[in-house]
Amino acid sequence: MTTPYATPFRTPDPEAAARSRIADFTRWAARHRGIEADLSDYSALHRWSVTDLEGFWGAVWEYFDIDAETPYERVLAEETMPGARWFPGATLNYAHHALRNLTDDAPAIIALDETGAGYEVTGGRLRAQVASVAATLRELGVGQGDRVVGYLPNTPHAIVAFLAAAGLGAVWSVCGQDYAPRAAADRFAQLEPTVLIAADGYLFNGTTHDRREATLELARALPTLKATVLVDHVGLSRLPATYPSPVVSWEEAATRAEELTCTPVPFDHPLWVVFSSGTTGLPKGIVHGHGGVLLEHLKTLALHSDLGPGDRLLWYTTTHWMMWNLVVSTLLTGAMTCTYDGSPAPLTKPDILWELAARHRVTLFGTSPQYLLGMAKFGIDPSVHDLSAIRAVGCTGSALPASAYPWVRDHVGHGVQLASVSGGTDVVSGFAGGAPVVPVWAGELSAPHLGVALAAYDEEGHPVTDQVGELVVTRPMPSMPLYFWNDPDGTRYRDAYFSTYPGVWRHGDWITLTSHGSVIVHGRSDSTLNRNGVRLGSADIHDVVEHLPEITEALIIGAEEPDGGYWMPLFVVLATGAELDDALRDRIREAIRTGASPRHVPDEIIEVPAIPHTRTGKKLEVPVKRLLQGAPVEQVVNPATVDNPDLIDHYARLGVERRAQRLGAHAGAAAVTGDRL
Repeated sequence: MTTPYATPFRTPDPEAAARSRIADFTRWAARHRGIEADLSDYSALHRWSVTDLEGFWGAVWEYFDIDAETPYERVLAEETMPGARWFPGATLNYAHHALRNLTDDAPAIIALDETGAGYEVTGGRLRAQVASVAATLRELGVGQGDRVVGYLPNTPHAIVAFLAAAGLGAVWSVCGQDYAPRAAADRFAQLEPTVLIAADGYLFNGTTHDRREATLELARALPTLKATVLVDHVGLSRLPATYPSPVVSWEEAATRAEELTCTPVPFDHPLWVVFSSGTTGLPKGIVHGHGGVLLEHLKTLALHSDLGPGDRLLWYTTTHWMMWNLVVSTLLTGAMTCTYDGSPAPLTKPDILWELAARHRVTLFGTSPQYLLGMAKFGIDPSVHDLSAIRAVGCTGSALPASAYPWVRDHVGHGVQLASVSGGTDVVSGFAGGAPVVPVWAGELSAPHLGVALAAYDEEGHPVTDQVGELVVTRPMPSMPLYFWNDPDGTRYRDAYFSTYPGVWRHGDWITLTSHGSVIVHGRSDSTLNRNGVRLGSADIHDVVEHLPEITEALIIGAEEPDGGYWMPLFVVLATGAELDDALRDRIREAIRTGASPRHVPDEIIEVPAIPHTRTGKKLEVPVKRLLQGAPVEQVVNPATVDNPDLIDHYARLGVERRAQRLGAHAGAAAVTGDRL
């Protein structure tokens, strides 16, 4: 377990903290809600936010001047989890709020790519494009509740398409084009979409990837499509003549002169479907609502990230990571957001994101722990650029180790707040992170987010402090899922989060709540792969690898390591006569790269005699992960429940060997540098 630090790494500047939006909200709540307005006592503000849910979320509604077509009857009509009913009676539209605070002639979005090129989309142009695409979608048969899906890189086209669909009351879903067509179809086919919006390709690490054939394959797997809108992003444009549905060019769809109108929908009307990375079967479609996302993202971005008019955000993400959804919501705050197409560290210019942040005067820079650790490892110094506009560095995707904190201070800026954040696709937001008014503790998340009744539960379901427990949320949040797609009686939804502690959300992370108010995240307690913040279900990898004739079965594991690293080995059982030579390893990697995701190519491919299962045939992914991380066998699994109990010792030995290798590597490094272990 990580030991909490005795003193903060950074304390907030009092004057800057007093100017922050969370401080202004606190003063506003003191005047209008009668709470104590001690800006130095975040814990009191948080306590109010989770003990008086109606008072707090009603205050968020009023403070941010939510524009509802019809008013709500009460804030929280039903608190039971699952099934909480927020703001019944209210009708509104997310897209209306995303577009209402934009200035016509000021940039709302800056589109960037790894070459350094970029262009601006002003508030006026964004509104016009959203109105035009919405009118096009309407003519193509899209109405309220219909689904529009995107197969798109992170460019303004994706934001415009999403806002156009949301404005109509349609339901949006998107994934990046590095997803293989089959993986994308596993998600989108469940939704029975009316329209697909796809790009001709994308840029990554100096290579332009043509995705027209992939789009054709995807469209053939979506029989409900009435049309496809094709974005000419990399200059390839036309789709094959055999394409199965009518095709409309983005130029035609987005340049019409139309009036912008947004359809008011109920507070809990579906806004988008984001997909979990389930370890078995098809990915689960998680449905979030207009109102819940609107309030949660305003709270997260305006209060915790201190974003408002004049601010600029650049957060590296792909369209299939929930951070894309959060980044789009920057527009809700009146701040400008950047899109970025390409590798975060291309070979020709590994510091391109820092260069772009300096050039465009970014105030909040967002990334992942692996990116920061990689910058440090390879000796890249962001401070060669003028980063004086950066006020905060956000970091999410996995736990950020304490070693990264001094590096950010020394190479980005001494006054910069480092905000490590933990949340999830499930709530499309954060559970814990930073705020301008709280200290930063190295290796820790500063505090639970407002409105999040966060706790760590021991094995008996009791809350604990200063010891490891299961991350749970004991009271509802507005952005908890409305439901899972194709889960009419809610069974899968309840099983996913509420089967362990009835009425309490169990998320699947190990955390420690410290006595000084911070949160330490120790990693996933389930088997989801989570590399660089991009989650993928192990089933996506297994399906691809097990199609190879040389492989009879496979098991991939993503294991967080104590130094902040992430080890992702693939274990394979070979068919009779097959040999795991370099040629087969290359074939496996290429199959994963093209058939699932290039971001989830394993670190190692290891031959094993067999994969362990439960007696009912389920792969023991979580137990194997914990064995590799060093957990004792007796705490991991009962051998009597395993189809081949001898395998447990085999994987335990692999874990011991892995830790010995890492210890040897660290010892060698220490001998060279003169450092102590």
